[in-house]
Amino acid sequence: MESATVRAYNAVENLHHRYLTGLILRTIVMRGSADASELVFRLFRRQQQATLLPGIKKLGLEGLPDAVKCAQYHYLSNYLGDVGVAYGYESDQKAWVRYPPPRWIWDGTAICGIPTEVSRAMMRGWHSHNGVSLNNPRLGFVCTKQTVDGQPGLEGYFCEYDRDLKPDERLRFAPEEESPEFDRAAMPKLDAGDWPEERLRKALRNYAMQYVRNILPEMVKLFGPEEAANLGRTTGRLIGMQYYVETADLLGVKGSDPATFGAFMAAFGAGQDDDTEVIASGDETVVRQTTWRLMRDIDTVSPSVFDSLNGLWEGALSVHNRFLALQVAKRLDRGEDCFEWRIRDRRDVQM
Repeated sequence: MESATVRAYNAVENLHHRYLTGLILRTIVMRGSADASELVFRLFRRQQQATLLPGIKKLGLEGLPDAVKCAQYHYLSNYLGDVGVAYGYESDQKAWVRYPPPRWIWDGTAICGIPTEVSRAMMRGWHSHNGVSLNNPRLGFVCTKQTVDGQPGLEGYFCEYDRDLKPDERLRFAPEEESPEFDRAAMPKLDAGDWPEERLRKALRNYAMQYVRNILPEMVKLFGPEEAANLGRTTGRLIGMQYYVETADLLGVKGSDPATFGAFMAAFGAGQDDDTEVIASGDETVVRQTTWRLMRDIDTVSPSVFDSLNGLWEGALSVHNRFLALQVAKRLDRGEDCFEWRIRDRRDVQM
Protein backbone atom coordinates (compact mmCIF):
# COMPACT_ATOMS: atom_id res chain seq x y z
CA MET A 1 0.00 0.00 0.00
CA GLU A 2 1.32 3.45 -0.89
CA SER A 3 2.37 5.70 1.95
CA ALA A 4 0.59 9.00 2.62
CA THR A 5 3.70 10.81 1.36
CA VAL A 6 3.69 8.97 -1.97
CA ARG A 7 -0.05 9.58 -2.39
CA ALA A 8 0.47 13.29 -1.74
CA TYR A 9 3.23 13.38 -4.36
CA ASN A 10 0.84 11.65 -6.76
CA ALA A 11 -1.88 14.21 -6.08
CA VAL A 12 0.45 17.15 -6.70
CA GLU A 13 1.84 15.59 -9.88
CA ASN A 14 -1.60 14.76 -11.25
CA LEU A 15 -3.02 18.23 -10.77
CA HIS A 16 0.03 20.06 -12.14
CA HIS A 17 0.23 17.64 -15.08
CA ARG A 18 -3.42 18.20 -16.00
CA TYR A 19 -3.09 21.96 -15.46
CA LEU A 20 -0.15 22.08 -17.87
CA THR A 21 -2.09 20.21 -20.55
CA GLY A 22 -5.13 22.36 -19.89
CA LEU A 23 -3.18 25.60 -20.28
CA ILE A 24 -1.94 24.57 -23.72
CA LEU A 25 -5.39 23.40 -24.85
CA ARG A 26 -7.05 26.54 -23.53
CA THR A 27 -4.52 28.67 -25.40
CA ILE A 28 -5.30 26.80 -28.62
CA VAL A 29 -9.03 27.39 -28.12
CA MET A 30 -8.86 31.03 -27.02
CA ARG A 31 -5.88 32.36 -28.99
CA GLY A 32 -5.28 29.93 -31.84
CA SER A 33 -2.54 27.50 -32.80
CA ALA A 34 0.04 30.18 -33.67
CA ASP A 35 0.04 31.63 -30.15
CA ALA A 36 -0.08 28.14 -28.65
CA SER A 37 2.92 27.10 -30.76
CA GLU A 38 4.90 30.12 -29.59
CA LEU A 39 3.97 29.38 -25.98
CA VAL A 40 5.06 25.73 -26.28
CA PHE A 41 8.29 26.78 -28.01
CA ARG A 42 9.10 29.21 -25.18
CA LEU A 43 8.14 26.68 -22.51
CA PHE A 44 10.40 23.95 -23.87
CA ARG A 45 13.29 26.31 -24.54
CA ARG A 46 13.02 27.51 -20.93
CA GLN A 47 12.88 23.90 -19.71
CA GLN A 48 15.85 22.96 -21.88
CA GLN A 49 18.01 25.80 -20.64
CA ALA A 50 17.12 25.10 -17.01
CA THR A 51 17.55 21.34 -16.96
CA LEU A 52 19.65 19.88 -19.82
CA LEU A 53 23.19 20.52 -18.61
CA PRO A 54 22.47 19.90 -14.89
CA GLY A 55 20.56 16.75 -15.86
CA ILE A 56 23.39 15.38 -17.99
CA LYS A 57 25.74 15.83 -15.05
CA LYS A 58 23.31 14.36 -12.51
CA LEU A 59 22.73 11.29 -14.67
CA GLY A 60 26.48 10.76 -15.22
CA LEU A 61 26.39 11.14 -19.01
CA GLU A 62 29.18 13.71 -19.51
CA GLY A 63 31.69 11.33 -21.13
CA LEU A 64 29.40 10.08 -23.90
CA PRO A 65 29.41 11.29 -27.53
CA ASP A 66 26.99 14.20 -27.88
CA ALA A 67 24.32 12.43 -29.96
CA VAL A 68 24.32 9.46 -27.57
CA LYS A 69 24.45 11.77 -24.55
CA CYS A 70 21.34 13.64 -25.68
CA ALA A 71 19.33 10.54 -26.53
CA GLN A 72 20.21 8.91 -23.20
CA TYR A 73 19.38 12.11 -21.34
CA HIS A 74 15.92 12.27 -22.93
CA TYR A 75 15.39 8.60 -22.23
CA LEU A 76 16.45 8.69 -18.58
CA SER A 77 14.92 12.06 -17.66
CA ASN A 78 11.58 11.04 -19.10
CA TYR A 79 11.89 7.67 -17.40
CA LEU A 80 12.17 9.52 -14.09
CA GLY A 81 9.10 11.53 -15.13
CA ASP A 82 7.19 8.27 -15.69
CA VAL A 83 6.95 9.04 -19.41
CA GLY A 84 7.05 5.99 -21.64
CA VAL A 85 10.16 6.31 -23.76
CA ALA A 86 12.68 4.11 -25.59
CA TYR A 87 16.32 4.61 -26.58
CA GLY A 88 18.39 3.07 -29.35
CA TYR A 89 22.10 3.36 -30.14
CA GLU A 90 23.06 3.29 -33.82
CA SER A 91 26.51 4.85 -33.71
CA ASP A 92 28.47 7.47 -31.78
CA GLN A 93 27.04 10.01 -34.23
CA LYS A 94 23.42 8.77 -34.29
CA ALA A 95 21.12 7.72 -31.45
CA TRP A 96 17.34 7.36 -31.36
CA VAL A 97 14.69 8.33 -28.85
CA ARG A 98 11.04 7.30 -29.11
CA TYR A 99 8.00 8.37 -27.09
CA PRO A 100 5.27 5.77 -27.69
CA PRO A 101 1.61 6.43 -26.87
CA PRO A 102 0.12 7.33 -24.51
CA ARG A 103 1.83 10.72 -24.60
CA TRP A 104 2.33 12.21 -21.14
CA ILE A 105 1.94 15.89 -21.98
CA TRP A 106 -1.11 15.42 -24.22
CA ASP A 107 -3.02 13.64 -21.49
CA GLY A 108 -5.88 11.32 -22.46
CA THR A 109 -8.18 12.62 -25.17
CA ALA A 110 -6.33 15.97 -25.18
CA ILE A 111 -4.13 14.57 -27.95
CA CYS A 112 -7.06 14.98 -30.34
CA GLY A 113 -6.88 18.76 -29.90
CA ILE A 114 -3.16 19.31 -30.53
CA PRO A 115 -2.26 20.72 -33.96
CA THR A 116 0.87 19.52 -35.75
CA GLU A 117 2.61 22.87 -35.36
CA VAL A 118 2.13 22.85 -31.58
CA SER A 119 3.79 19.45 -31.31
CA ARG A 120 6.62 20.59 -33.58
CA ALA A 121 7.16 23.64 -31.37
CA MET A 122 8.19 21.33 -28.54
CA MET A 123 11.11 20.00 -30.60
CA ARG A 124 12.00 23.46 -31.90
CA GLY A 125 12.21 24.63 -28.31
CA TRP A 126 14.23 21.72 -26.92
CA HIS A 127 15.65 19.02 -29.18
CA SER A 128 16.98 21.36 -31.85
CA HIS A 129 18.80 23.47 -29.25
CA ASN A 130 20.81 20.72 -27.56
CA GLY A 131 23.77 21.21 -29.89
CA VAL A 132 23.86 24.91 -29.06
CA SER A 133 23.86 24.16 -25.33
CA LEU A 134 26.63 21.60 -25.76
CA ASN A 135 28.71 23.97 -27.94
CA ASN A 136 28.48 21.47 -30.78
CA PRO A 137 27.27 23.22 -33.97
CA ARG A 138 27.20 19.90 -35.87
CA LEU A 139 24.50 18.34 -33.68
CA GLY A 140 20.88 18.30 -34.83
CA PHE A 141 17.66 16.35 -34.40
CA VAL A 142 15.63 14.54 -37.05
CA CYS A 143 11.96 13.89 -36.23
CA THR A 144 10.65 10.86 -38.08
CA LYS A 145 7.14 10.46 -36.60
CA GLN A 146 4.58 12.50 -34.62
CA THR A 147 1.75 10.98 -32.60
CA VAL A 148 -0.53 13.96 -33.19
CA ASP A 149 -0.36 13.21 -36.94
CA GLY A 150 -1.80 9.74 -36.30
CA GLN A 151 1.59 8.02 -36.39
CA PRO A 152 2.52 5.40 -33.76
CA GLY A 153 4.54 7.64 -31.46
CA LEU A 154 6.85 10.62 -31.48
CA GLU A 155 10.32 9.52 -32.53
CA GLY A 156 13.55 10.73 -34.03
CA TYR A 157 17.29 10.70 -33.70
CA PHE A 158 20.10 12.98 -32.65
CA CYS A 159 22.68 13.17 -35.39
CA GLU A 160 26.14 14.68 -35.46
CA TYR A 161 26.91 15.76 -39.01
CA ASP A 162 30.33 16.32 -40.60
CA ARG A 163 29.73 20.08 -40.87
CA ASP A 164 28.29 22.93 -38.84
CA LEU A 165 24.53 23.32 -39.14
CA LYS A 166 22.68 26.51 -39.96
CA PRO A 167 19.96 27.43 -37.42
CA ASP A 168 17.17 26.20 -39.70
CA GLU A 169 18.96 22.85 -40.16
CA ARG A 170 19.07 21.92 -36.49
CA LEU A 171 15.59 20.35 -36.72
CA ARG A 172 14.51 18.30 -39.72
CA PHE A 173 11.33 16.29 -40.35
CA ALA A 174 11.66 13.00 -42.21
CA PRO A 175 8.40 10.98 -41.88
CA GLU A 176 9.60 8.56 -44.56
CA GLU A 177 12.17 7.23 -42.07
CA GLU A 178 11.31 4.87 -39.23
CA SER A 179 13.10 3.89 -36.05
CA PRO A 180 14.47 0.36 -35.72
CA GLU A 181 13.14 -2.08 -33.18
CA PHE A 182 14.68 -1.25 -29.81
CA ASP A 183 16.36 -3.77 -27.56
CA ARG A 184 14.92 -3.11 -24.10
CA ALA A 185 17.66 -5.14 -22.46
CA ALA A 186 20.32 -2.84 -23.93
CA MET A 187 18.75 0.39 -22.67
CA PRO A 188 20.41 2.29 -19.80
CA LYS A 189 19.17 1.37 -16.35
CA LEU A 190 18.91 3.30 -13.11
CA ASP A 191 20.06 1.56 -9.95
CA ALA A 192 16.85 0.52 -8.19
CA GLY A 193 18.63 0.89 -4.87
CA ASP A 194 19.27 4.54 -5.60
CA TRP A 195 15.72 5.16 -6.74
CA PRO A 196 13.18 3.69 -4.31
CA GLU A 197 9.46 4.29 -4.89
CA GLU A 198 9.23 7.46 -2.80
CA ARG A 199 12.17 9.09 -4.56
CA LEU A 200 10.76 8.18 -7.98
CA ARG A 201 7.36 9.64 -7.11
CA LYS A 202 9.01 12.79 -5.82
CA ALA A 203 10.97 13.10 -9.07
CA LEU A 204 7.73 12.73 -11.03
CA ARG A 205 6.10 15.41 -8.89
CA ASN A 206 9.05 17.72 -9.52
CA TYR A 207 8.87 16.95 -13.25
CA ALA A 208 5.25 18.15 -13.48
CA MET A 209 5.76 21.14 -11.18
CA GLN A 210 8.76 22.32 -13.22
CA TYR A 211 6.62 22.61 -16.33
CA VAL A 212 4.00 24.72 -14.54
CA ARG A 213 6.75 26.83 -12.95
CA ASN A 214 8.03 27.63 -16.44
CA ILE A 215 4.84 27.98 -18.48
CA LEU A 216 3.08 30.58 -16.32
CA PRO A 217 5.83 33.26 -16.53
CA GLU A 218 6.08 32.66 -20.28
CA MET A 219 2.34 33.25 -20.61
CA VAL A 220 2.79 36.61 -18.85
CA LYS A 221 5.59 37.60 -21.22
CA LEU A 222 3.72 36.48 -24.31
CA PHE A 223 0.13 37.57 -23.58
CA GLY A 224 0.55 40.26 -20.91
CA PRO A 225 -0.37 39.94 -17.21
CA GLU A 226 -4.11 40.54 -17.52
CA GLU A 227 -4.73 38.10 -20.36
CA ALA A 228 -2.38 35.52 -18.80
CA ALA A 229 -4.26 35.75 -15.51
CA ASN A 230 -7.64 35.39 -17.22
CA LEU A 231 -6.53 32.40 -19.26
CA GLY A 232 -4.67 30.78 -16.36
CA ARG A 233 -7.44 31.28 -13.82
CA THR A 234 -10.17 29.96 -16.12
CA THR A 235 -8.05 26.92 -16.92
CA GLY A 236 -7.35 26.46 -13.22
CA ARG A 237 -11.04 26.51 -12.37
CA LEU A 238 -11.81 23.92 -15.05
CA ILE A 239 -8.98 21.61 -14.01
CA GLY A 240 -9.75 22.09 -10.30
CA MET A 241 -13.37 21.09 -10.92
CA GLN A 242 -12.53 18.12 -13.12
CA TYR A 243 -9.90 16.61 -10.83
CA TYR A 244 -11.00 17.58 -7.32
CA VAL A 245 -12.60 14.22 -6.55
CA GLU A 246 -9.57 12.27 -7.76
CA THR A 247 -7.15 14.55 -5.90
CA ALA A 248 -9.14 14.51 -2.66
CA ASP A 249 -9.27 10.72 -2.81
CA LEU A 250 -5.48 10.51 -3.15
CA LEU A 251 -5.11 12.82 -0.16
CA GLY A 252 -7.63 10.84 1.90
CA VAL A 253 -9.90 13.86 2.41
CA LYS A 254 -13.67 13.41 2.74
CA GLY A 255 -16.45 15.83 3.68
CA SER A 256 -17.96 19.09 2.46
CA ASP A 257 -17.39 21.60 5.26
CA PRO A 258 -14.83 24.47 5.36
CA ALA A 259 -12.50 22.59 7.72
CA THR A 260 -12.32 19.62 5.34
CA PHE A 261 -11.38 21.82 2.41
CA GLY A 262 -8.75 23.45 4.60
CA ALA A 263 -7.38 19.97 5.30
CA PHE A 264 -7.37 19.31 1.55
CA MET A 265 -5.33 22.46 0.86
CA ALA A 266 -2.92 21.69 3.71
CA ALA A 267 -2.38 18.10 2.54
CA PHE A 268 -1.73 19.34 -0.99
CA GLY A 269 0.69 21.95 0.36
CA ALA A 270 2.57 19.25 2.24
CA GLY A 271 2.76 17.26 -1.00
CA GLN A 272 4.51 20.28 -2.55
CA ASP A 273 6.89 20.54 0.44
CA ASP A 274 5.31 23.85 1.43
CA ASP A 275 4.79 24.92 5.04
CA THR A 276 1.00 25.02 5.38
CA GLU A 277 -1.28 25.15 8.41
CA VAL A 278 -5.04 25.17 9.03
CA ILE A 279 -6.63 27.31 11.72
CA ALA A 280 -10.27 27.01 12.79
CA SER A 281 -11.69 30.46 13.52
CA GLY A 282 -15.38 30.60 14.37
CA ASP A 283 -17.49 29.96 11.30
CA GLU A 284 -14.54 30.02 8.95
CA THR A 285 -11.40 28.03 8.28
CA VAL A 286 -8.09 29.81 7.65
CA VAL A 287 -5.29 28.25 5.60
CA ARG A 288 -1.81 29.78 5.75
CA GLN A 289 1.13 28.90 3.51
CA THR A 290 4.44 30.52 4.40
CA THR A 291 6.59 29.11 1.57
CA TRP A 292 6.13 28.89 -2.21
CA ARG A 293 8.27 26.06 -3.49
CA LEU A 294 6.87 26.30 -7.03
CA MET A 295 8.33 29.77 -7.57
CA ARG A 296 11.33 29.46 -5.27
CA ASP A 297 14.44 31.44 -6.29
CA ILE A 298 12.61 33.51 -8.92
CA ASP A 299 13.32 37.15 -8.08
CA THR A 300 10.19 38.73 -9.54
CA VAL A 301 6.93 36.85 -10.01
CA SER A 302 4.00 38.57 -11.70
CA PRO A 303 0.83 38.65 -9.54
CA SER A 304 -0.95 36.98 -12.44
CA VAL A 305 0.95 33.76 -11.69
CA PHE A 306 -0.74 33.42 -8.29
CA ASP A 307 -4.06 34.58 -9.77
CA SER A 308 -3.78 31.77 -12.33
CA LEU A 309 -2.91 29.09 -9.79
CA ASN A 310 -5.62 30.22 -7.38
CA GLY A 311 -8.13 29.16 -10.01
CA LEU A 312 -7.29 25.56 -9.13
CA TRP A 313 -8.51 26.11 -5.56
CA GLU A 314 -11.60 27.99 -6.74
CA GLY A 315 -12.56 25.18 -9.07
CA ALA A 316 -11.88 22.49 -6.48
CA LEU A 317 -13.95 24.30 -3.85
CA SER A 318 -16.91 24.62 -6.21
CA VAL A 319 -17.06 20.82 -6.35
CA HIS A 320 -16.23 20.29 -2.68
CA ASN A 321 -19.16 22.54 -1.71
CA ARG A 322 -20.55 25.12 -4.11
CA PHE A 323 -21.99 27.17 -1.25
CA LEU A 324 -18.57 27.96 0.19
CA ALA A 325 -16.45 30.99 -0.67
CA LEU A 326 -12.66 31.23 -0.86
CA GLN A 327 -11.20 34.64 -0.04
CA VAL A 328 -7.52 35.54 -0.35
CA ALA A 329 -6.56 37.61 2.71
CA LYS A 330 -2.76 37.73 2.32
CA ARG A 331 -0.30 37.16 -0.51
CA LEU A 332 3.30 36.08 -0.18
CA ASP A 333 3.99 37.29 -3.72
CA ARG A 334 3.10 40.83 -2.64
CA GLY A 335 5.58 40.95 0.21
CA GLU A 336 3.30 39.71 3.00
CA ASP A 337 4.37 36.96 5.39
CA CYS A 338 2.21 34.20 3.87
CA PHE A 339 -0.56 33.25 1.54
CA GLU A 340 -3.75 33.23 3.56
CA TRP A 341 -7.11 31.91 2.41
CA ARG A 342 -10.38 32.16 4.36
CA ILE A 343 -13.08 29.58 3.70
CA ARG A 344 -16.67 30.03 4.85
CA ASP A 345 -20.28 29.86 3.71
CA ARG A 346 -20.57 32.33 0.83
CA ARG A 347 -24.05 33.30 1.96
CA ASP A 348 -22.43 34.82 5.07
CA VAL A 349 -19.74 36.69 3.13
CA GLN A 350 -20.18 40.34 2.24
CA MET A 351 -18.98 40.47 -1.36
